[in-house]
Amino acid sequence: MSTSTGRGASLAARLTRVGVADVPRAERLLADAALTAVDPDVVDHVVDALRDVGDPDEALLALAKVAGAVQRDPALSGLLRDVLADDGPARRRLLALTGASSAIGNTLAAHPGNLRVVADPEPGLGVDAGRVRAELLRAVDADPDAEVPVAGLAGTPGIDAMRRAYRTRLLRVAATDLTSADPLSRLPGVGAALADLAAAALEASLALARADLDDEGRGVRLAVIGMGKAGGRELNYVSDVDVVYVAEPVEGTPEDDAMITGARLAAGLARACCGPAGEPALWPVDAALRPEGKDGPLVRTVASHRAYYERWAKTWEFQALLKARPLAGDRALGGAYVEAVSPFVWSAVQRDNFVEDSQAMRRRVEAHIPRAEADRQLKLGSGGLRDVEFTVQLLQLVHGRADETIRSPSTLTALAALAAGGYVGRDHAAQLAVCYRWMRMMEHRIQLHRLQRTHLVPTSDADLRRLARTMGMRAEGPQGLLERWRTIRRDVRRLHEELFYRPLLPATAALSTEEARLAPEAARARLAAIGYRDPAGAVRHIAALTDGVSRRAAIQRQLLPVMLGWFADGPDPDGGLLAFRRLSDQLGTTHWYLKLLRDSGTAAQRLAQVLSTSRYAADALRRSPESVTWLGDDAELAPRSAERLAAEADAVLRRAAEPVPAVTALRALRRRELARTAVADVLGVTTGVRASQSLTITADAVLAGTLRVAESDARTAAGIDANPTRLLVVAMGRLGGREMAYSSDADVLFVHDPEPGADGRVAQDFAVAVATRVRQLLGSVGPEPTLSVDADLRPEGRNGPLARSFDAYAEYYQRWSSPWESQALLRARPVAGDRALGERFVALVDPLRYPAGGLDAATVREVRRIKARVEAERLPRGVEPSRHLKLGRGGISDVEWTAQLLQLQHAHEVPGLRTTSTLDALAAARDARLLVADDASVLRDAWELASRIRDANVLWTGRAEGVQADVLPHDRTALAGVARVLGHPPGSGAMLEETYLRTARRARAVVERAFYG
Repeated sequence: MSTSTGRGASLAARLTRVGVADVPRAERLLADAALTAVDPDVVDHVVDALRDVGDPDEALLALAKVAGAVQRDPALSGLLRDVLADDGPARRRLLALTGASSAIGNTLAAHPGNLRVVADPEPGLGVDAGRVRAELLRAVDADPDAEVPVAGLAGTPGIDAMRRAYRTRLLRVAATDLTSADPLSRLPGVGAALADLAAAALEASLALARADLDDEGRGVRLAVIGMGKAGGRELNYVSDVDVVYVAEPVEGTPEDDAMITGARLAAGLARACCGPAGEPALWPVDAALRPEGKDGPLVRTVASHRAYYERWAKTWEFQALLKARPLAGDRALGGAYVEAVSPFVWSAVQRDNFVEDSQAMRRRVEAHIPRAEADRQLKLGSGGLRDVEFTVQLLQLVHGRADETIRSPSTLTALAALAAGGYVGRDHAAQLAVCYRWMRMMEHRIQLHRLQRTHLVPTSDADLRRLARTMGMRAEGPQGLLERWRTIRRDVRRLHEELFYRPLLPATAALSTEEARLAPEAARARLAAIGYRDPAGAVRHIAALTDGVSRRAAIQRQLLPVMLGWFADGPDPDGGLLAFRRLSDQLGTTHWYLKLLRDSGTAAQRLAQVLSTSRYAADALRRSPESVTWLGDDAELAPRSAERLAAEADAVLRRAAEPVPAVTALRALRRRELARTAVADVLGVTTGVRASQSLTITADAVLAGTLRVAESDARTAAGIDANPTRLLVVAMGRLGGREMAYSSDADVLFVHDPEPGADGRVAQDFAVAVATRVRQLLGSVGPEPTLSVDADLRPEGRNGPLARSFDAYAEYYQRWSSPWESQALLRARPVAGDRALGERFVALVDPLRYPAGGLDAATVREVRRIKARVEAERLPRGVEPSRHLKLGRGGISDVEWTAQLLQLQHAHEVPGLRTTSTLDALAAARDARLLVADDASVLRDAWELASRIRDANVLWTGRAEGVQADVLPHDRTALAGVARVLGHPPGSGAMLEETYLRTARRARAVVERAFYG
């Protein structure tokens, strides 16, 4: 057929459009004498139908070969003509088969009678396995109903008959698969059909092996156990069929003789499947998964298998047994084997380092992939099929001992069961399932081409083009196919790493079966043994969390066996479990809470640590439930910067229309940051000093925002549009020093400066109104935590006006200021309001707090007298001075007064002392040699330890108010709890007590020298 004619040019264009690569050859094939003899109109019947074929060139070549094979058989010639002429399923099946697989095309040419299978509309999937078995047994002239079939057709003829029958059925499966409208959904059926076909081939092969042995084969019962994909009914088109052989002697036959005969039968079976014969081999029969591998006997009795698994088996062998299923031979014996080994499978998780061994095995598999194949490995490589299979199997083995619903040997069925049971997130399971189906379909299409066992993605353009077309990606082409594969690999690898290395797995594996099942009696005994004070109460909490059939209860049944141990690692396991129940009651219906705890690498263990260690943090989490999400990410627990919080406060105020809701939102912001700081503190993500800085930054932002609200509120109340005076909030005390504790008030001064021309009385009234409103808005009882604003450090204390003008402050400090006020001003720091006024205020007070020439002797004596009076009068009655963290000997106050006296004496000549920070002042004094280095270190350590214990008291008890927050506990339980909050190991309460008392004594000795002289 010449392309120079008009018809030829038209045909060439049509062939190009449908995807033919070698147009001249295709034209020659379409003009083939045998093919045109069968169907003179083959061009009209076939060319356009090639559009959806995997490889149109190979399909045309196969058609020519088949036409040549049938030309002397009128019946088959007529059948081929009918198939080609009919625009229906038969033609689609023929072209799909020959375009996807050159091997199938050759098989059709060699055995053209199989055209009847192509033309037969009966589907190849969903056929009863018994029917397939009977088909292949009849092919070798064996009785499919006999208990021990004896073939009438033995030797090579029987093998060839079996292999032909196998390929005929394989042709039907492939035809149904390749023409499916939704091949991904059909994929499990394809794997099951191929596994059933393999089992039938093994049965027929065993019949052939028995026929070769004649009566000798009757002395042994033999069962063929499928492993791997054959056992899971998810076999590939071409794959090793993994098996284990089990044999038992028939009564009257010595066991040794029976084992010898069984080995001969097994060897004969393997030869029938993959040995030399007239027809091509099917696939290797691999018995390497048997006990002792290739070094072990080919067949064993059930008792011998059991003995091996009891004493010698390795972790991977139990994982392999998960898919064990009788495939052929003596069914009763096969069932006995599975019944015998099943308990080993579901108790294997209790072996030492079971999870770690499984994870290491997966890493070893990856490490042994040849480098040249790593990016082409569909099965073993990163993000490949094994990642899905190992993930599913490990989850099954860890959780399957307590839940029989997840024990399926099929990967996809097991994955669905794991999702239904809450062991895997439904979205994760759905994504894994889609990815797995897609990769399995890709594997099938690759293997179909030449019916060869391979798991490597091809590299040639022609192979990739054919693969894309057979996978329904004709429009996307090879590049689209590769990009889709790369995306799937990334998704699978990410999910594999999230699930396969989940911290809950080794912790769950370490539990006994009873503990994993949360059986009440076993749980009560365990709880008592690991330190719960009220095991019966704990069991009630467990029941409340796990009862029922909801997904929430299912996930709790996974979490709690492990988390109970993690709670017990904390100082208050009962309190931790109770807090967990309350939090779960509040959050359990959210979509993310339990999923986070199950899937995150750290969240569940961190939550258990926080809840069992700190009542304050537990309450903070309950009041800020979104903060639970931070537990999985250190970055979320890091303190927020001043700029970020100021921007967030500004956004809150821009949205708010009313003062109370606006400040409530600001207080909610502070509540959230208190939770962040407390959780990070308990987990040791931040140090105590960083916690104090975080608490201060948050208070600064809230004060600044509340001042804006109060100003607006005061203007509205006064009926004015602009402030009559500029306002300033000055931080004092620990707020001013950026050293706030969980129990700290916000010590402040309110300063104002009337606008030019403003009435002084109006300005003063406005400033007082604003200051009063700030205190009300932040201190009123409401849904969010209060921030007590304390202005008692103002001139004249509580007897003075709440706010003063700048000029009034200047006059007071010039005429009336006393040493204690200069000392208090050492921590003065503008925190909110007019910036220029803040700078002027700092310039005003600097001469008072950093007096030129330092302090005279009289003032030094006055400072010391005041300190002695504070020690004598302010220490709470009944509290031992050595145990009061703030006012006691060597406590916070001792260190701060010492630093402040040095500042008052020397800041005029040592710039480093001009700081509001106690620790910075001590460092500057050390650098200026006003303190020897050892003394400065002692004071710093004492101040830090006392401050941290003070915060730990609040975190442990959950109470930020009251005398006890400032006292080192006497109670052994409380002391132990405080020690654990500080990160000390269990049993460290006495050590903490001893450390603090020793540190405080040393600090007091330094104070006696450096402060009192």
